[in-house]
Amino acid sequence: MNTVKIEKGHVKMIAHRGLSGIEAENTNAAFIAAANRSYYGIETDIHRTLDNRFVVCHDDSLNRVAGVKISVESTPLSVLQDVVLFDKDGSKGREDLRVSTLENYISICKKYGKQCVLELKSDFTNQEISDIVGIIKDYGYLENVIFISFKYSNLVKVRSIRPTQPVQFLIKDFTDEIIDRLIAEGIDADVKYTSLNKGVIDLLHENGLKVNCWTVDSKEAAETLIGMGVDYITTNILE
Repeated sequence: MNTVKIEKGHVKMIAHRGLSGIEAENTNAAFIAAANRSYYGIETDIHRTLDNRFVVCHDDSLNRVAGVKISVESTPLSVLQDVVLFDKDGSKGREDLRVSTLENYISICKKYGKQCVLELKSDFTNQEISDIVGIIKDYGYLENVIFISFKYSNLVKVRSIRPTQPVQFLIKDFTDEIIDRLIAEGIDADVKYTSLNKGVIDLLHENGLKVNCWTVDSKEAAETLIGMGVDYITTNILE
């Protein structure tokens, strides 16, 4: 299996949870698969653990990705990493498929020169945001990170530490209030692609904001979005 190629023009392609159309999502294998292709960036999801480490996982539990009902935030890192995750075919034959860490993700992106698109999943405290920023800063890679979140407060906390750090607010449906706030506070949009239209994209661009969209796996939909002028497309399989 391989990626589906598109004529992307100026649009920057983001591999969703790594190259999750081919490898198990949010694993080192998925990150490396994306890193070895033409993707501009690699997206992932970060939770805190019981022992205050930061791990890569989309859900609150390992149930969907491993068949084990273990809460990510109520469990220490060592226990989480004892669990073998499902491969794409539902098997558990690969010992390398384990819960990854923020450090692993950043180091892979840095090695291959990929932009980090880091979704802050938990409702993080100011100190936790500071710790995440500090870890990435220790790798010398903060200039290559876009923070994204459905929790607007997380982005405000990032900006309180790093006023010029790129951030994107994850949005399912636009409202005038959301658009006004993004424009007023200079926060870019990361939008469910079916909610986008050219008028909204043009308005955000006119106000100096960038537009990402998720999660686009249809070649035809991607071509339409490219034609409307989005800046980024987040995808599981398109390249």
